[in-house]
Amino acid sequence: MLDQKLKKKALHRARIIRGQAEGLIKAIEEEKYCIDLITQSRSIQLSLKSMDRVLLANHLSSHVKHMLNDTKQEGKAIKELVDLYALSNK
Repeated sequence: MLDQKLKKKALHRARIIRGQAEGLIKAIEEEKYCIDLITQSRSIQLSLKSMDRVLLANHLSSHVKHMLNDTKQEGKAIKELVDLYALSNK
């Protein structure tokens, strides 16, 4: 479950990202200058990373915290974090 404050932040960021993606689509359709398209794309990627940090903070402070206190779920929590780390380094 998302912490309500973090949920509000994540939704706000997701809406910003949606607007950025719509802007990029329009710019592609209008055949804007390639560097401008790349700049918009990079901006979206940075926004996604920012949202990832918000979601990760929620996961660590709620789910992982509880999983590490439960010996039956401790291994799952560690595997999730290792898998996430591996995914972020691809």
